[in-house]
Amino acid sequence: MDSHLEQSIIELKELLRLDERTDIQELLDYMRVQDIAHALMEVGEHDLGVVFNLLEPGRKADVFSYLETPHQMRLLEASPRDDARFILSEMDADDLTGLLQTLDPETLRAYLRLLPFRAIRRALKQLNYPEDSAGRVMSPDVVAVDPDWSLRRALAFIRRNADEHSNNVIFVVDQDRVLLAAVPIRHFLRAASDRPVRELLSDADPITIGVSESAVEAARKIQHYDLETLPVVGETGELLGVITVDDVMDVLEAESTEDFHKIGAVGTLPLSPQDASPFLLYRKRVGWLLGLVAFNTIGALMISQYEEAIEALVVLVFFLPLIVDSGGNAGAQSATLMVRALATGEVTSRDWLRLWGKELGVAVGIGVTMGLAVSVLGLWRGGADIALLVAIAMTLIVAFASMVGMLLPFILNRMKLDPATASVPLITAIADLGGIMIYFSLAVALLGLATP
Repeated sequence: MDSHLEQSIIELKELLRLDERTDIQELLDYMRVQDIAHALMEVGEHDLGVVFNLLEPGRKADVFSYLETPHQMRLLEASPRDDARFILSEMDADDLTGLLQTLDPETLRAYLRLLPFRAIRRALKQLNYPEDSAGRVMSPDVVAVDPDWSLRRALAFIRRNADEHSNNVIFVVDQDRVLLAAVPIRHFLRAASDRPVRELLSDADPITIGVSESAVEAARKIQHYDLETLPVVGETGELLGVITVDDVMDVLEAESTEDFHKIGAVGTLPLSPQDASPFLLYRKRVGWLLGLVAFNTIGALMISQYEEAIEALVVLVFFLPLIVDSGGNAGAQSATLMVRALATGEVTSRDWLRLWGKELGVAVGIGVTMGLAVSVLGLWRGGADIALLVAIAMTLIVAFASMVGMLLPFILNRMKLDPATASVPLITAIADLGGIMIYFSLAVALLGLATP
């Protein structure tokens, strides 16, 4: 957190304690709306409404848009009906959609009744687009000009609608609102004012995103083409809205958070851990853990089949967790690398064979290195035969687990499932089962122990 913002929050809390409301208003006047929103989320639930109501009416909707959903809901529930109507009506369309899509049907209907008819129709239209699509995160408030207008007329139109135009690109559409071009505004300013807009158009097709395409794909396009804004179009190419850099930053943050939750075997968590109830955290985590308990029971049953071998050579138990856990760690590394590469588009499903060969070489190299290291311990604890066993077992188990960790995300991707579902606990569990089988099979083969 910025030191200046941190100091402002400390000052705000002290003023709240002293109930110096005039001083609080003066402090808020000098703070940016983003900083005010951050400060509001740092104060207590009671003080949240107190500070928010001290804001100038014109700043309330701006601050409200930067609050996290739980804080927005608390304010709306505590606000008089007219205040709630004002806040919702003043919100940008994409911010309003982001809030409404988190509500249950009954609450959604209640808040829609507060909006004017035009805003209701627009909100319902955006909510009708697929979840996580470009249509859900776009702003439909976009200025576009006609190619047959003069630059003077186009600039006058842009000035009149400046509140709805917040980027450095001017969109040019035909009579059916089909997007023809996205022209940097500097071209409008440099050219003679009596020239038609059509003369500024280039032969290159504008870069667009379909309204039903993934919002993550929109983020990738903005990053790849280094865009400030990305126009969203319908099936026939009509301009429907625009996605800006700040929109895709929110999308990428949400996507990364969801992937981390899945990799850690936690169900998708709609709230931060600070705002989530203990029961919600319990419910999101316990399912996976119970499933993994059942999965790991198989490993315990497998070990029980080698009781005679363990009784004959107890030292095998000493190395079991060391070797098997090393395989799980290696598999988790491979899975994390592949899940992230698939998520960012750095690799695709077609790359699996080339990456498989590379990962196999790396995994064998790591396994041999770890095998040599653990063989020293094996020589000390059990002699040359145990040293050879643990060295070979470590090499094979690390290679096996790495292959599982690398291939599983590709398999899930091919099955149209989220690669992040290849969670670290799942990879570790699979690696444990394979590691137990490899370790004891080698022990039986190399040391001549009783077979299961």
